[in-house]
Amino acid sequence: MLEKTSEALKTIGEVAKELNLVHTETGKVKTHILRFWEKEFPQIKPKIRAKGRRYYTPENINLLKKIFFLLKDKGMTIKGVKKILQNKISDIQVDDFARKDINSHSNITKKEKLIKIKKILSELKDLYNG
Repeated sequence: MLEKTSEALKTIGEVAKELNLVHTETGKVKTHILRFWEKEFPQIKPKIRAKGRRYYTPENINLLKKIFFLLKDKGMTIKGVKKILQNKISDIQVDDFARKDINSHSNITKKEKLIKIKKILSELKDLYNG
């Protein structure tokens, strides 16, 4: 399969896969998240072509990566991210933050997260009772 150049427009499905917005159990792409973000963040302006198909520019994709990072990795609220974007703090670079790859956080299953949480709770109980 041919790879698109970095300057090529990408469909909503391609962008969702790039951001790893994929349901872990079914493998379905969560494009609804991107459509929701379009409503919440007017800065996201995909080109909408025939039959309503969305095509994202590299600038759109970079902005979506920033939003994704701030919401998912940093745990910010939508309101907080809106403030950052409205204040035109445009020097936020996804790669500037000390963190793992943008896709790495979602490789943990719900079961693994639950095991980690139970371990932490057990350690907290030990500290409290200790």
